[in-house]
Amino acid sequence: MDKITGLIDAPFTPFYENGEVNYGPIGKYASMLKKNGLKGVFINGSSGEGYMLTEDERMKLAEAWMAAAPEGFKVIVHVGSCCVKSSKMLAEHAEKIGAWGIGAMAPPFPKIGRIEELVKYIEEIAVGAPRLPFYYYHIPAFNGAYLPMVELLEAVDGRVPNFAGIKYTYESIYEYNQCRLYKNGKYDMLHGQDETILSSLAMGGARGGIGGTTNYNGRELVGIIEAWQAGDIETAREKQNFAQDVINVICHYRGNIVAGKRIMKLIGLDLGKNRTPFRNMTQDEEDAMKRELEAIHFFERCNKF
Repeated sequence: MDKITGLIDAPFTPFYENGEVNYGPIGKYASMLKKNGLKGVFINGSSGEGYMLTEDERMKLAEAWMAAAPEGFKVIVHVGSCCVKSSKMLAEHAEKIGAWGIGAMAPPFPKIGRIEELVKYIEEIAVGAPRLPFYYYHIPAFNGAYLPMVELLEAVDGRVPNFAGIKYTYESIYEYNQCRLYKNGKYDMLHGQDETILSSLAMGGARGGIGGTTNYNGRELVGIIEAWQAGDIETAREKQNFAQDVINVICHYRGNIVAGKRIMKLIGLDLGKNRTPFRNMTQDEEDAMKRELEAIHFFERCNKF
């Protein structure tokens, strides 16, 4: 299977004021991401509030992104669910509409505590879309699945034919690199933490990644990779440090899913509020966050329409 080169965005789900999904902005959204150097989207994941969406909403969002995707733009559909039958059905739908790939994180309930449990979960989902690459989304902070990923690769190898790799959203660059080295790089290891892209390039030999702050800071994050490839380490460092400055700001306001979505409004694409039970930002918080972003000159460097 082809490996992903470059950065894939994890987009937010647009909502109307009444909490219903707003499919209208997706065309403009896709064009903006493409313009700023992103190679595709990983929809209905954590940034997209996927677990707060109905199955019907998730399928309609997948169809809307497929309709809006520019030429060559990869659409990967997160199909993870607490109900594995629902996940398989969503995988079948993704393959039917022509998505590029699928992925799933471990369910938040019940918590998975053994590799074999995780492999069985993956196996039952992946069979729903046998012609699409399947990516396991490793984000243990969300679901408590603190399992060794090299052991996962060993267990799925030869058992899940369309297993393509891992979206690795965890702090261990050492483990990330060990996964990348497994069987001479057999599996695609997508780096999932925007704050350490440069580290993954230098030590882990990363080729691609999936990010959340790429929604509004994609130009700078893509620039890290471009500078690294050009041998300009100082520019790569400066851009990585700036990306961390941006992340430091959003951490003051409940992180990317809440604060990041509000930043989209500030740069010109209002995607609405977050769905319950997220606690949305107040106007005072938005004003304070804007001042913090202005102090680091964010709006001169952020994604442009």
